[in-house]
Amino acid sequence: MKQKIRMGMVGGGKKAFIGAVHRMAASLDGLIELSCGAFSSNAENAIESGKDLFLPDNRIYTSYAEMITAESKLPASERIHFVSIVTPNNLHFEPAMLALENGFHVLIDKPITLTLAEAKALKAKADETGLMICLTHTYSGYPMVKQAKKMVKDGAFGKIRKVVVEYPQGWLSLPADADNKQAAWRADPAKSGISGCMADVGTHAAHLAEYISGLQITKICADLNIVVENRLLDDDGNVLLKFDNGANGVLFASQIAAGEENAIKIYVYGEKGGLEWHQMEPNTLLVKWLDQPMQVYRTGNGYNSDIAKYNTRTPSGHPEGYLEAFANIYKNFAQTIAAKENGTTPSEEMLDFPGAAEGVRGMAFIENVVASSKSEQKWYDFTV
Repeated sequence: MKQKIRMGMVGGGKKAFIGAVHRMAASLDGLIELSCGAFSSNAENAIESGKDLFLPDNRIYTSYAEMITAESKLPASERIHFVSIVTPNNLHFEPAMLALENGFHVLIDKPITLTLAEAKALKAKADETGLMICLTHTYSGYPMVKQAKKMVKDGAFGKIRKVVVEYPQGWLSLPADADNKQAAWRADPAKSGISGCMADVGTHAAHLAEYISGLQITKICADLNIVVENRLLDDDGNVLLKFDNGANGVLFASQIAAGEENAIKIYVYGEKGGLEWHQMEPNTLLVKWLDQPMQVYRTGNGYNSDIAKYNTRTPSGHPEGYLEAFANIYKNFAQTIAAKENGTTPSEEMLDFPGAAEGVRGMAFIENVVASSKSEQKWYDFTV
């Protein structure tokens, strides 16, 4: 890389949880610098947040429209390369579309938009402009998830027969406090969309299932629940799956699983064996064989695949976790932008980040699951 990749952020101001995570992840490899931001719709908060991050006054903006317009007028050597959007779901589409229209790549939290129609419009604009969209499906950034995907792709387990994925959380087991902004917007249809739990964590589970297995969901049978009284959106759900190779699966997501933290797990089974990965023990991949003892793969060892090594920073025995996985998505996206800026071809490793296509499938998952849960038919076609 000849220069750092410059980032502008929308959202993520003072007291916002995920914005700080994004900034830590973006800075971890020294490839990206935060150059500007519109950190809040509240002007005072936006300015204070920018000052806390030591940005110059002229690069602190009070709206995303002001930021994108002003940055587009700067010389190429000064303006940002991409916009990172870390707002609630209802504030994803408009800044993302404006960024693409003004020549900026976009990195965005999942789910990509509020509706499937918006997701398709963003993908169409990215395709039209040749710009890129990156989606932060963080769990695909872990080295042992990369290892699992590679082993499945190489046919180590034969034809995949079954995929089981679960994401239980317990943080919404009780009615949220009035001042808990993180809970409030997720339970608000105007900000979260037509789903709560399935949009927030179910999409992570669905993406992980497709990412590791290399398969696509084709049919679903869903049952969504509202467990906490007076809640407006689902906080729990179970989904039966069918995949495009004939495999079947199960997806369960819940935010009322009292006592659970972020316990996403996946099991993939083929003809010859299978694998198991837990986010709460992310540096371990369990590999199980039909006719051999179980093997334990660990991050940082020489026996891992090149793609797993590419996304590993520390020697074996030194744990890598959520921030490093998050950073892998930023790193790969930044290196791909740099390759395009330099007129070179990005490597396969650089291009390994979720994009607009995954964003569209995520929104399709949400809309199909909600429709299936309301329908009386047993199997519902997964349409995009």
